Amino acid sequence: MAAGNKASQLNETSLSSRERKLLARQEELDALENEICMREKALKSREPKRKQIILRIPETLHREIVKWSEEDFRSVNGQIEYLLTRSVRERKKNKTGYNL
Repeated sequence: MAAGNKASQLNETSLSSRERKLLARQEELDALENEICMREKALKSREPKRKQIILRIPETLHREIVKWSEEDFRSVNGQIEYLLTRSVRERKKNKTGYNL
């Protein structure tokens, strides 16, 4: 029985050592997860606010934008935003004293 008790004690010691390591690792992971959440919140707060609009366009124009967006590996919404942004920049560049 003495050998059984020693084995049991070694097993318990080994188990509690593993548990401590696992708990320490869990704390590290929790800290990393909290840091990621904080960074995500900080990034979101820096993003410009987005406004939704309803846009009615002819079906043929929509098809062309869909094709173009696929060629550029963008969503249709991303393509329209890109085109509008580019257009506004061009207008600013070509118009002196124009402020947006």
